[in-house]
Amino acid sequence: MADAANDEPIPAELSEKEWRDRLSLEQFYVLREKGTERAFSGQYTHPEFDGTFRCAACGAVLFSSQDQFDSGSGWPSFTRPVSSDAVVLTSDRSHFMRRVEVTCKACGGHLGHLFNDGPNPTGERWCINSVSLQLDERA
Repeated sequence: MADAANDEPIPAELSEKEWRDRLSLEQFYVLREKGTERAFSGQYTHPEFDGTFRCAACGAVLFSSQDQFDSGSGWPSFTRPVSSDAVVLTSDRSHFMRRVEVTCKACGGHLGHLFNDGPNPTGERWCINSVSLQLDERA
C-alpha cells in the first residue's frame, strides 16, 4: 500500500519475510515469485470499474479503468499503463515462450505480460493479474 501521509509507494527494499507478512499467499506467489493466477479467477477480469489501478504490493499507480478492455483472455487487460515510467519491461523466455514481462517500477512486483494483439489506439494488450492490482474507485 502507499504511505497514506504522502501517497508515495512503499519501497522495494523489504525482506522476503516483510513481503510475506504484507501480502496474501496468492499475492506473494504472483508479485514476488512471478506466478500467474488462474484465468477468469480475478475480480478485475471484466472492465466494469471506474478508477485507478494501483500495485497491490506497494500502492504505485499503474493503470486507468479508461484504458481497460475485455480481451476474453481471463485476465484484466489494458491498452497502456498510466505512464511508461510506472512499469519495467523485460524479456521473459520461461515456459518455452517468448514474452515481455511487466513489473512495477516502484517495487519490482510481477504484474503480468505485454502482448501486441490489443485494440486501437496502441495495438497492445497489457495482460495483468487481478491479484497484482488494487482499485481506487472514483467517487
